[in-house]
Amino acid sequence: MSENLENLAVRLMEAALSAGADAADALAVAGDSLSIEVRGGALEQAERAEGVEIGLRVLIGRRQACVSASDTSDANIATMAERAVAMAREAPEDPHCGLADPEQLAERRDAAGLDLSDPAAAPDPAALQAAALEAEAAALAVPGVTRMDGAGAGWSSNRIHLVASNGFSGGYSRSSSSLQAVAICGDGLEMERDYAFETRVFQSDLPYAREVGTLAGNRTAARAGASKPPSGAFPVVFDERVSSSLIGHLVQAINGTSIARGSSWLRDALGTRVLPEGMDLIEDPHRVRIGGSRPFDGEGLPTSRRAIIDGGVLTGWTLDLATGRKLGLPSTGNAARGTGAPPSPSAGNLTLTGGTLSRDALLAEMGTGLLVTGMIGSTINPTTGDYSRGASGFWVERGEIVRPVNECTIAGNLREMLLTLVPANDARGHLSRVVPSLLVEGLVIAGE
Repeated sequence: MSENLENLAVRLMEAALSAGADAADALAVAGDSLSIEVRGGALEQAERAEGVEIGLRVLIGRRQACVSASDTSDANIATMAERAVAMAREAPEDPHCGLADPEQLAERRDAAGLDLSDPAAAPDPAALQAAALEAEAAALAVPGVTRMDGAGAGWSSNRIHLVASNGFSGGYSRSSSSLQAVAICGDGLEMERDYAFETRVFQSDLPYAREVGTLAGNRTAARAGASKPPSGAFPVVFDERVSSSLIGHLVQAINGTSIARGSSWLRDALGTRVLPEGMDLIEDPHRVRIGGSRPFDGEGLPTSRRAIIDGGVLTGWTLDLATGRKLGLPSTGNAARGTGAPPSPSAGNLTLTGGTLSRDALLAEMGTGLLVTGMIGSTINPTTGDYSRGASGFWVERGEIVRPVNECTIAGNLREMLLTLVPANDARGHLSRVVPSLLVEGLVIAGE
């Protein structure tokens, strides 16, 4: 299949050059997926999808345009190329767009050694259904669980190939397997729900379905009788399940697009401390069997390990070629793209420095405050970092969980919040973003 994808991408690129493009790159993507959902001990939904999509970017001088399609016929490829060239001629000039120089291109053009694709055959739908049913039954067996909102199992396999008129040609495959269960406790207005979700590159690395279901059931049963917490200024522990959202806001703020526009709350923070002293944020796109790994970026540049934050100090932005050119900086190899749009910067695998305390020990250190295990909605001011999110979790007194809570809002300022982080040691290493539970001081809670 990879050879077919390469041929497709080459045909598309060559059609664009023949139609009058000065330069072009083309992306071909093939995907297969299977998902099963069950409810009440019976199959509720089964979906199977497979197909190929192609995308083309053409450049005429400093003008560019993108088109995409799922029709890979010769006639449609010719039409796509002609349309893209016509669009590019009418597009506004962008002095920063353009392909990489040949000497910038990655030497590594496949994913050998990264184990991104499970060699096992696609699972049988009956096996996925059995796993989903097992997870559902395990959740229902937990005392206090009254019903299920569903359980499911899924599998997908995707292959990509990128070619460009600067001489780049590379491709690789990736796979994913998943299990999930969502349980409910209580009735009427007293209903609460929680979930468990697991995904791995290799299906054999998934936990047992009954473990996923039991975890969902236990999490849900613990939420029975939830009520609002008190209002006021309290410390907050973000559970490992949700703590990566804090780092996600930081990563978005150092994205080259926001920095080039001058619209980020960290636009003046380069070379300054944004996390506690001694804390690092490492991006490593070459971690084995991790879904966010990749051998090259969306412009054919090499990917590499880098310390985004070193000892608490912000060392650089997340850049693709265009945002780098706007800022007078080299790309960091972080271009991401789909078939229908030009590249844009995006961070991949991230690891935040962990601490020495368990989550329970972190709660003991907090004393009285809120443990957040779920979040809904968000109001984040991208220029000031003002932060407000709906939250649920557990109220903690004297370091011990005393009751479940819901329907509250937590608020603060991200720049101030991040400087107070105290990490636990409970980060899960198989995730693309490895972030432990985090204690944050001085947030305002709106509850009762």
